[in-house]
Amino acid sequence: MNTQTAPVNAYLKNRVMSASSEELRLMLLDGALKFARQGLEGLKARDFGAMFTGISQCRNIIFELLTTIKDEYNPDLAAKVRGVYTFLYTQTVEASFEKDAGKLQKVIDLLEFERETWVLLMQKVAAERSTTPAPVGAGSVTLQG
Repeated sequence: MNTQTAPVNAYLKNRVMSASSEELRLMLLDGALKFARQGLEGLKARDFGAMFTGISQCRNIIFELLTTIKDEYNPDLAAKVRGVYTFLYTQTVEASFEKDAGKLQKVIDLLEFERETWVLLMQKVAAERSTTPAPVGAGSVTLQG
């Protein structure tokens, strides 16, 4: 291992291991966007190796996002989100085979929208958590008089 990458890898490992499930999903969205953009740059430069690598990594992350959707809280919403990720997955496959920058740009646009939506949801949940009093006995201090 390169001595310069060791601290970066340790930082990333620590960041992932200490992240909440919401933060992990945001990291996956960021990664999918990063790789989709790399794939698009490779496609525009006619560097098909870079295109394939970027799109493949993006597709793998989208698959991870797709397969980790939980039905238990809201099955109807989960099915709709699963449909979006299925569409994104299909578009990445088609963009790669057809070398279609338009389809890949559509994936990027939708991932950016998904990321923005996820950040707003994270902010809303954080605000709700901060205004909800902690239950007695869940780390809170109670005074007895």
